[in-house]
Order: sequence, then C-alpha cells, then structure tokens
Amino acid sequence: MIDPSAFIAFLRNCQITFFVGVPDSLLLPFSACLAGAVPGERHVIAANEGSAIGLAAGYHLATGAIGCVYMQNSGLGNAINPLTSLMDAEVYAIPALLLIGWRGEMRDGKQIEDEPQHAKQGRITLGLLECLDIPYVVLQAETTGVEQVVGELVDRAGAESRPVALVVRRDTFSGSKADLPMSPYSLSRADGVKAVLEGLPQDAVIVSTTGKVSRELYEMRVIDGADPTRDFLTVGSMGHALQIASGIALARPDKTIVCIDGDGALIMHMGGMATSAAIPNLLHVVMNNGAHESVGGAPTRGFAIDLPAVARACGYTTVQQATSGAEVGYAVRNALAARGSAFVEIRTNLQSRIDLARPKTAPRLAKQEFMRCFEPVAD
Repeated sequence: MIDPSAFIAFLRNCQITFFVGVPDSLLLPFSACLAGAVPGERHVIAANEGSAIGLAAGYHLATGAIGCVYMQNSGLGNAINPLTSLMDAEVYAIPALLLIGWRGEMRDGKQIEDEPQHAKQGRITLGLLECLDIPYVVLQAETTGVEQVVGELVDRAGAESRPVALVVRRDTFSGSKADLPMSPYSLSRADGVKAVLEGLPQDAVIVSTTGKVSRELYEMRVIDGADPTRDFLTVGSMGHALQIASGIALARPDKTIVCIDGDGALIMHMGGMATSAAIPNLLHVVMNNGAHESVGGAPTRGFAIDLPAVARACGYTTVQQATSGAEVGYAVRNALAARGSAFVEIRTNLQSRIDLARPKTAPRLAKQEFMRCFEPVAD
C-alpha cells in the first residue's frame, strides 16, 4: 500500500501545495492525512466537484501552480462542464492533477462488486477520461515506482497545460479514517428521522437522500413491518433528492411530499432550494450533522451556514430549526398545519451504527414498487 503522508509530501515536492475536493471513502486515508498535513487555506472541502475544479483553476490563475482535485468517480459528472469549458486546452488550458477514487472498478475485464449506483460509472470511468482527452494512470497498492509515475504525469500537466488524472483503486492507500469530531448536539440522526416519521400523516410520500439517512429510514420501515418501497430511497445522485421530491410534488399537488435531505447533499446543489420553496405541498427536512459521515466524517459547512436564513431568503413559507426529538415533532406538525412550503433543519450528532442494513430491492424494481403508490391522475 501507499503511505498517504509520503504521497502528500511527494506532491508538495512537485510544487502541488493546494488541495481541494469532495470526500470519497476510497480516498479516506489520503484526505484524513491532508487535514493534518496541509494548512486550512491550502485544503478546501468543496461544495461539489465542479466547484473544486473552479477553485483549482482560480488558484492556478493567481499563482501559476498546479492544484490537486480529489473526488469519487461519480463526481466526474459534476466536473465535466468546467473540465471541458474552462480547463481544457482548447479554452484556457489550465493544468490540474485529478485524484479519482474508482468505485465499481474493473479488473481483468471484470467488475469488482459494489453498490448498484457505482456499476455504470465504474465501467465508463476510464473511457470517460479518454473521451475528455485527460491523460491518466491507474494507481494501486501494487504500483511500483510511484514517484516516477506520478512525477511524470504532473510534469505532463505542467508542460501541456492540461488536466491529468490518477485513478485510484480500492485499498491503495494505507491507514484508517480519522476520528469523528465531537458534536454539541445530543440528538442522533436516527432519532431525528424517527421523530419526523411520527409527525407525518400515513399517506405522506418520502424521498430520502443518498447515504445513511436512507439506510436508517429503510431499517425503521422494516422494523415497523411497513413496506420500505413506499419511500424513494435515493442511492446515488448526491444532492438531487430535493429536486426529485419537487418533481413529484408538482405532479401530485394532492399529496404531502417530504424530502429528508442531508447537509452535505444540500450544500452540493443548494440552488435547488429556490425552486423547491415555491412548491406548497413540499416539506424539506435537512438532517444536519456538519459532516460527510457516510464517507468518513470530513466536515461540511453545515454548522457554519445559517440554513434557516437561506430557506427564508429562498421563500419557504414556514422555516424552523430543531435539536431534540420533541422539537422535531413540533416543527413537523407546525409545518404541515401551515399549508405552504416548509423547511426544517434538524441538527444532530455523528452517532450511527456501522452495521446499518442496506435496501435489498434492486433500484429498478424499487422504482416500480414506489410508483404504485400513485394512482393514475387524469389530465
């Protein structure tokens, strides 16, 4: 395995001193090491991968230096626009080193088993980089001459003024995740979700964001003997659960539609709040623990942002904040009684079980089951 501390030191010797990205579980030892090895102004956890590309571009414009942008391969979708219309050699020709965690990776023509949302992206990752004309090297624990391989790639980025990429396989970096930070809040996310469910009418339609929120919701439904396919558990497309819920709410104004969101997911595509705030039958609940917990606990800006103030500015009819189960119950009941778009921020700690169950129904079948809860509506 590759020692992340030595790897970061080598990159700094290559004059790469600015690091920006979105946390990924495969890159966890690397990003955890960054937190202690690089000053805060030189290591930024970005809202999304496209923003990370923009930050690296701006840093290069001001210094002439090459930035390192780290992400999961699923984040390439967010990065494609600035990669092709900003950094590309046919536009501004801005160099960068991309460090990409390869979920759903391929080995000897076969795909390593992973979660369903990573299957397609895993198969097309290398082809996508080729389509983008981004030179890449696959990095793995067995890679020999790492410094030479990476050094040559960084030199090419500088000489040709273009982005280059290191595609990182699972278990490439040694080390473990960092300890989770202490939280000032006593409410767990699971208890917060439970309190939300207790305050909702039986026929409410729930869309939950990717990560542990959906897994906890799924477990609660199973334990209660309820049908877990009554909820839309978003397994991928981080940051888009709110717009999925909004589309459903627009199509079915006769139903109460609830989005159970997360702080990292919301921040990733926060602009969607401006659309959702105008939909009167939508309840937007944000479980804010101030961290990207499902990929290791790296901090978000969730606690630094006044999310209720943002929601008010976007035009939500009712805006509330809760930090206890009782407050959650009151907030949900008050939101439903107000008859308009509603936003509830629930601040929680980082406590969760490591053995949370995952939905057992394949996403395509889960979609079909979920759609059955909607009766046909005549135009």
